[in-house]
Amino acid sequence: MDAFPKQKIDFNNTEVAFKQKSNAELKQAYWLFKMIGSNFLTKVGPPITNFMLNIGVPIQGAIKATIFKQFCGGETIAECEHTIEQLHQGKVGTILDYSVEGEEEEHVFDFTCEEIIRTVVRADGDPRIPITVFKVTGIGRFALLEKIDAKQELTALEQAEFERVKQRCEKICRTAFERGVPVMIDAEETWIQDTIDLLAIEMMMKFNKERLIVFNTYQIYRHDKLASLQADHLIAKEADFILGAKLVRGAYMEKERKRAEELGYASPIQPDKAATDRDYNESLSFCVDHIDRIGFVCGTHNEESSKLLTELIDKAGIAHSHPHVYFAQLLGMSDNLSFNLSNSGYNVAKYVPYGPIKAVMPYLFRRAQENTSVAGQTGRELSLISREKKRRGI
Repeated sequence: MDAFPKQKIDFNNTEVAFKQKSNAELKQAYWLFKMIGSNFLTKVGPPITNFMLNIGVPIQGAIKATIFKQFCGGETIAECEHTIEQLHQGKVGTILDYSVEGEEEEHVFDFTCEEIIRTVVRADGDPRIPITVFKVTGIGRFALLEKIDAKQELTALEQAEFERVKQRCEKICRTAFERGVPVMIDAEETWIQDTIDLLAIEMMMKFNKERLIVFNTYQIYRHDKLASLQADHLIAKEADFILGAKLVRGAYMEKERKRAEELGYASPIQPDKAATDRDYNESLSFCVDHIDRIGFVCGTHNEESSKLLTELIDKAGIAHSHPHVYFAQLLGMSDNLSFNLSNSGYNVAKYVPYGPIKAVMPYLFRRAQENTSVAGQTGRELSLISREKKRRGI
């Protein structure tokens, strides 16, 4: 019997949403979102910050105390401990995400592979860290994946290079399997995604026979991804493994549309937001309907989709804490969703990025730009923080 009876969740409950934040942390978040709300900051900030970092101006302390503190757990796994515990106090899990990207050298790929394995080992036996994650471009060269996706012939050296990428991927997934720690493979650009999808299915065939270990990611702002999810479910049924699916709307829309236009092919992106929302919600419904064969993570900051999934779960009579259903949001954003969901007994985890400040700057700039470009996101965060400040009388 589920300990949490059917009840409507109030995503406007700021007392629950910000319970873990001190008055000082709340004030700091308020001013940070105020700054992010300035288009000037998000457009001019990145080049100025990169320039200052590259010429050695000592601004890392200021970055670490502000935007880094809001959206990242620390520079190392050990530094994330405070965030892990703070989230745990609100019954929210941590997804350790080593957020270094854009590298090219083999020795860096080897190091990144070992660092991802360290996150899996760190998660083993710690219920506060229920899931881990990695990007294939963290362990392999983007241009190589692009060439494979385009079905171009590889040189002998490139074939050997891709074998190493596959070996790293398998090493991570095997460690996850041996430790019993689920691992998500992030989605990336469409022109490398087919290769990532094939790798993910291969890993699931190997490691998801008995339990849910490997997840692939479906970017539903692509018009073909609901169909992909349904097709992969049939593969899982046929090959007798559990499909792991992380459902997100998507992260590369402007880049995708621009490339399609420049190269003269049909855009892979949905025609409008309504189509994305429809397919996203249909994907949630599909996963709930096939909960025996699909374990899924609802990765969203969308209140309507979160609410819909709670209703689907209740309607199907599924326990809030069913191990095949997780909600996930990014650290520093949408605490009103994360903590109110966890307060109602649902499985919730936050992505907690970490890594050297200079190396995670591209991630931080994307978060700032995302908060500015997503309709109403900054305003929503600010209004909730303002309401909680008023409630506390600060």
